[in-house]
Amino acid sequence: MAITFYCGSGSPFAWKVWLALEHKQLPYDLKLLSFSAADQKKPEFLAINPRGMVPALVEDGMRLYESNAIVEYLEDAYPERPLLPSSHAARAQVRRILAETDLYLFDAVSRLVRETLFKPKGDGDPAEIARAKTDVAEELARFEPYAETPYLAGTDLTLADFAVYPVLALLRRIGEKQPPHDVALPSCLSAWSKRIESLPYFQRTVPPHWKAA
Repeated sequence: MAITFYCGSGSPFAWKVWLALEHKQLPYDLKLLSFSAADQKKPEFLAINPRGMVPALVEDGMRLYESNAIVEYLEDAYPERPLLPSSHAARAQVRRILAETDLYLFDAVSRLVRETLFKPKGDGDPAEIARAKTDVAEELARFEPYAETPYLAGTDLTLADFAVYPVLALLRRIGEKQPPHDVALPSCLSAWSKRIESLPYFQRTVPPHWKAA
């Protein structure tokens, strides 16, 4: 049976899964949920993910949510185009970056998003914006050394790249929509971002509403 992938445009966690599906060249049925219509809170989706959040994946009757669980499942079920290294130590490093992204980098960026992109009139709390920018800058400084190699966990593309890129793209989106709140990426992360954007399948995963904006 085909994979059914439930996504929300602009969700960095859903984007991570989308990139993994495309990298692995897996056929899937894309179900794009509308946040403005609260599709993720409707009974039919809550039957798949009772937490009412994207992403979610259904295959052969299995319903799976939480993005890291989904990409790990895809890696185990479809190992032909791997996104985890072969050694235990290297795999642990990738998983550490996944955890750092979810716990620290995304936390800082999401606080800035709430006070900027979610405040289209530019009336976010200046103090909170300043605090979030400071925390974002600290996290970028921590992640910058990872990008000194071609990919974040070494010479090969891994799940770490697919976790970090969407979060940094969201950060760049702030600068595009509200230039006064732009936070520039350090040089290595900027060059690494361009490598991700040059992947042959990258454009298929760009959030649809970003393309239209």
